[in-house]
Parts: sequence; C-alpha cells; structure tokens
Amino acid sequence: MNATYVTDDQDHIPQQPTPVIPDAELMDAYSRAVIGAVKKVGPAVVHIFVRTSEGGRPRGGSGSGVIFTPDGFILTNSHVVHNAWQIRVALQDGREVGARLIGEDPHTDLAVIRIDAPDLAAAELGDSTGLQPGQLVIAIGNPLGFQATVTAGVVSAVGRTFRSQSGRLIDNVVQTDAALNPGNSGGPLVDSAGRVVGINTAVIAMAQGLCFAVPVNTAKWVASQVMTTGRVSRSYIGVMAQTVPIPRRLVRFWKLEHKSGALVAGIEEGSPAERAGLEEGDILLTFAGTIVKDIDELHRLLTAERIGSPTPITLLRRYDRLDLEITPAEAK
Repeated sequence: MNATYVTDDQDHIPQQPTPVIPDAELMDAYSRAVIGAVKKVGPAVVHIFVRTSEGGRPRGGSGSGVIFTPDGFILTNSHVVHNAWQIRVALQDGREVGARLIGEDPHTDLAVIRIDAPDLAAAELGDSTGLQPGQLVIAIGNPLGFQATVTAGVVSAVGRTFRSQSGRLIDNVVQTDAALNPGNSGGPLVDSAGRVVGINTAVIAMAQGLCFAVPVNTAKWVASQVMTTGRVSRSYIGVMAQTVPIPRRLVRFWKLEHKSGALVAGIEEGSPAERAGLEEGDILLTFAGTIVKDIDELHRLLTAERIGSPTPITLLRRYDRLDLEITPAEAK
C-alpha cells in the first residue's frame, strides 16, 4: 500500500512576489489622508487677532487656535494672547466674535480662550504618547495672515526639549518639518486621522524644516488646570543658577556619578533657598534624591507636587558635601 506523507518543507511551494504599489497610488493615499484630516479639523481652526500695549503704545498681533469643545474653549499659544486687552476670533465660516482669556501658562507657551457662539465645530484631541519619527502630520493655521493654510510633513523627532519665552523648559516637544511661519502659532498639529496631537509653537530662526509643537497631552493637562483655576501651579526655590562642571578632584573624592551640577549664582531675599541656608557658590548635586546634572534638570524637578513639601537636597560648598532640606513655595 502506498503511503502519503505530510511534510513541513516549503522549499517547493512557489512564493508569491510582494506586490509593488505604484507611486501614483501611494501619492493618492497620502493626499486622501491629508484631505480627510483637513476636512475634519479645519472647521475648528480659528484666526486670533489681539490688541496689546507695550510701553504704553497699542500694538496689534495675530495667531491661530483650535476649538476643542463645542461650547467655545480654544487652545492657542500664550505668546499670542499675553497682555492682550482685546481678543477677537475669526471662524472658518466667516463669523468674527470677541473672546476672553480663561488662563495661560507661559512656561509651556499655552493658553485657553473662550468664545460664545452657536454651532461651533470642535476638534478631537488625540494622544501624543504614540507619536513616532516618520509619522505623517499636518499643520493648519494662518501664517502671515493667510487663513486656513495647510502644510504637511512628518514627525522629525519626539522627546525634544525646547525653551519657552519665559525661559523654562518644555519637555517632550514634538519636532516636525511641516512648515510653520509667523501666524501659525497656536494652530493644531494633527495626525492622518484628524486628531490633534500638538499645538504649534515655534520655529528655529534662519533654519528650514525645524518646527516645534507642544504635545497635546501637555496641552490637555494645562487646559484642565486653567479651566479649573485660571492658572497652572508650579514650585520654586528662589535661586539664580547655571550649569557648571564639578572639579575633577571633587568628583573623585566624593565618588560622584556625574561631572556637572547647578551652581547657585544668586538667592532671592526671603526665598525658600535663603530659609534653607543655601549660599552663593553652592553647587546643587541632588534634589529629592534625583541627580541635578544641570539647571534644566532642576527646572523639571520643581513641580506643583513639591509646593510646601520639605525636600532633601545635597550640595557641594567648597570642599564639603552637605545635606539640607528645602521647602519649595508656589511660583508667582
């Protein structure tokens, strides 16, 4: 009797070639993704006009924003509406209405304003944690006064650190090559599904393709804070500091894990630092058990949770290593 054997050998099974998608089809898919995202988010993008006073002289300015609730709350940049005594918003359907400032956070360059108008389109806020380099993103705004302008590109990098106009670092900033120009500030950065993943904030002067957006998860947190209390709370200790290298002999003697720290260059009178006994010339090594290798790390550690909480710090004072306790206060 003849036997039939089943084998795992795939060598003699013809392999189907991987289909090659024509370039035209790829470009059509790309275009459809951009068009779909713009149709979904575009009606929620607004043009913001402001009147400010600097040095007693009235000045005008403009930027972009995105409506994120049907009852008229709008996300934009702090620098767009800072010190504005008049804010007006132009909607995509041609209406122009007055707006009021709900609150702003210069440290993240974000602000929330509100308008009272019926039949408002609202954009969906997405999740920025899943962004990846190479991912398609679309920026919508009003650069140089050209309303409803669309540019597309990719996420160039995630997790960047960018210094806001207040001097404080914004963490986890999204870098993109989707072109931004003055007037794009405050507009949305959206993914291919039409979800807002960032709020466009800045470009690097004299550079091309170096644009930045505050991640939407940061924007959602700031918005919830300012919509509840009108502001964002942070802690401070009252020092002027700068990053400095630690002398090698001290690194070796104290067996330090890092070679730099935050030098205390000045102390505010009556500040938590003064009360804790810090002195000019001290070099901060740790804060709440975390290594402080530079002034930027110190900024990251001064969170709202530290307000009023006694916190251990370690520092170098000349050749001595000291352990102190400091109680950060709320930043004004």
